[in-house]
Amino acid sequence: MINFEKFTLTNGLKVVVHEDKSTPLVALNILYQVGARDEDATMTGFAHLFEHLMFGGSINIPNYDEPLQMAGGENNAFTNNDITNYYLTIPAQNLETAFWLESDRMLSLAFTEKSLEVQRSVVIEEFKQRYLNQPYGDVWLKLRPLAYKVHPYQWATIGKDISHIEDAKMEDVKSFFKKWYIPNNAIVTVSGNCSLERAKELCEKWFQDIPAGKTIVRNLPKEPKQTERRELTLVEEVPGNQIYMAFHCCARADEAFFATDLLSDVLSRGKSSPMYQKLVKEQNLFNDIGAYMMSDLDKSLFIIQGDLVDGVDEKNAEEAIWKVIAEVRDFISDKDLKRVKNKVASTLEFAEMNIANKALHLAYYEMLGDANDSNRQAEFYNRVTKEEIQKVCEEILVKENVSVLNYLSKN
Repeated sequence: MINFEKFTLTNGLKVVVHEDKSTPLVALNILYQVGARDEDATMTGFAHLFEHLMFGGSINIPNYDEPLQMAGGENNAFTNNDITNYYLTIPAQNLETAFWLESDRMLSLAFTEKSLEVQRSVVIEEFKQRYLNQPYGDVWLKLRPLAYKVHPYQWATIGKDISHIEDAKMEDVKSFFKKWYIPNNAIVTVSGNCSLERAKELCEKWFQDIPAGKTIVRNLPKEPKQTERRELTLVEEVPGNQIYMAFHCCARADEAFFATDLLSDVLSRGKSSPMYQKLVKEQNLFNDIGAYMMSDLDKSLFIIQGDLVDGVDEKNAEEAIWKVIAEVRDFISDKDLKRVKNKVASTLEFAEMNIANKALHLAYYEMLGDANDSNRQAEFYNRVTKEEIQKVCEEILVKENVSVLNYLSKN
């Protein structure tokens, strides 16, 4: 159970505070509600570029990392299709340094040609190394546009094309920052050895005077219902054959999320799961196979991903997957349901063991609508019935709702 308090500054910045006196540290998390889905289709990869640019220094602080490290802190960040998240941990007595650093780059990020060129080069190199020059690296560059035809989830966080970052102009970068990196589009969480009063004092001192930006109004196109199977086969220099099956499913805040997530666990979590037992152990079709949800804020994808045994035909392997799906759709044992619920509960409990995770989870669930839902996840999963899981299986794991990527080796 994470106990917390909330308040909102007059500029719209939401703040969630969880005091934990058992640690000498404090985690400060800032979640900006901007991700790859918020980009222009002709200028993709900007959210990820900004993850890097935010470490390039502000007008007053040329080097973000140096004062943080001198204060005993460490930091990192991540971007996905929905959010950009910055987080750090620091000794409690030096917490004001963290507020100073984060508020300054929200207010006055340094926009210099040098910083843009440095971070542009870093992102381009990452694009090449992780997505273009690595076996299976371009899977999501191929699978997303196969599954999505209208919604901006059709491109990965890194961007649709490397040229979009290569051609990024300073005025475009400034415009993106001005629109999205504003207090009324952010959630700050403080977790650790910091009282509510101290958190209020620091927030008012360092964030209160940052002007609010224009209210964000999203009008993202809705993905039409898929009505027929889509398939793409790639033959590349990769170690072995892989298959990816993407099914459209619910959004993260939808009521069906928990049943859909448990469906992936019922299918493939652990060595007693039907996919492992039948497709790996008994039939020796796959070296490894798994199912998972993308858990996006808008209508998402349910993925089945398998690494085929050498010599196995991908068509036969896919047909075997459909047979396992049909069996789960028709029958789930009480034992299997209890097994996956117990594993989810232990995963959730383990995730709350450090203050950085607590800070992130509070921010994420506050964005979804209620920070207290971070305390109710196990309850939500426990409510799910076998019938609800089977209903989701029947609705989404169907052949007219699948996009199949066969990634085959030239060898």
